[in-house]
Amino acid sequence: MSGQTAAQAMVAATARLRAAGVPDPARDARLLLAHAARIEASRVTLIAPEDLAPDIAERYEQLIALRAVRVPVSHLLGEREFYGRRFKVSGEVLDPRPETEILIEVALSAPFERVLDLGTGSGCILVTLLAERPEATGLGVDLSEMACLQASANAVLHRVADRANVRTSDWFEQVAGRFDLIVSNPPYIALAEMPDLAPEVIDHEPRMALTDGGDGLGAYRRIAAGAPDYLRPGGRLMVEIGPTQALAVSQLFEAAGLSGIQVIPDLDARDRVVTAVLVE
Repeated sequence: MSGQTAAQAMVAATARLRAAGVPDPARDARLLLAHAARIEASRVTLIAPEDLAPDIAERYEQLIALRAVRVPVSHLLGEREFYGRRFKVSGEVLDPRPETEILIEVALSAPFERVLDLGTGSGCILVTLLAERPEATGLGVDLSEMACLQASANAVLHRVADRANVRTSDWFEQVAGRFDLIVSNPPYIALAEMPDLAPEVIDHEPRMALTDGGDGLGAYRRIAAGAPDYLRPGGRLMVEIGPTQALAVSQLFEAAGLSGIQVIPDLDARDRVVTAVLVE
């Protein structure tokens, strides 16, 4: 890519990514050029007519080569935007996704003082909720120590570390006390569905954050069974689900003695969140 203007390099990179089957190749080519040049993506048009410095061209070449083999853009940038904030991410945690913002909206629709995030991963749910509710405190747990480190780093980054406790736990195992709100985006992909996932997901995201190795409902069984012991009276439980799981998860919540069960769709009108209440 040497001896090219930034615009020429971007055109070549877009063609290369398109040939590799990357969705939205032009957007990725632009984001990665901004990252290589260490500028904001909005400023790429300003450098478009300029020749690319050799060090930037080399960095860009490496980034495009990695993206062409379907390494996620967020891993190449080291961050992903979620609910208006940038979160540090890596191959050790599930990438924050826009549809999970529905869970945030539902959680913020009623007051809470103490929140538990089961399977916290990058910490994007816990950190966002604490950042949006300055009076709240919370606990995030994850079976992965690396995920806990990532979540702790994001809590520091967004200045909620003094109100966020992150610890290694197999679901409720290391949890004590009761909470106004329990949230989770657990692994919900059935083992049989794993081969259908995009290369970015199946090759670059932690398997334990994607699937329970069974029918995709294992985590919900654990959460439903344990939640009543950790919710305050009137406390809310809400989980993100796969689009076909609303009925099964609702039935698990009902069997656990929870009430007021609701299914909330995402912006594409797919079932996305199931919420329930522990009656007083």
